Amino acid sequence: MELERPENYGVIPEFRVDPIVVLLLGFITCGLYLIYWNIKVAQVLNAVAGKEVISQPIAIFSGCCMPVNLYFYYLAGKEGLPKVYERTGEREKDQSTLLLILGFLFPMVAAMIVQGDINKLYK
Repeated sequence: MELERPENYGVIPEFRVDPIVVLLLGFITCGLYLIYWNIKVAQVLNAVAGKEVISQPIAIFSGCCMPVNLYFYYLAGKEGLPKVYERTGEREKDQSTLLLILGFLFPMVAAMIVQGDINKLYK
């Protein structure tokens, strides 16, 4: 028996933003832009992985709750970005520790790193 897949299965939503814009909008909006950014990045990483790596509630609450924010970056670095590297032909690397530390100290810089890697999907 074959499982039915949704019509848009395997389609990666396009979310290409200059990493500097992520940094600037994060500062200008006092981090509110990062809630929107988290949701869009979760959609992209989930599509690339072909499974739910980061759920929508985690993406939403990571914008306003520090422990959830750290978990978001950990999941992005451990499970999401390796699939991006695989898709773009880059050498796989585990960014979870770097993103975890930056997510704690400078979350907007961690967002810039993730966005830069995601942008490579659309070249």
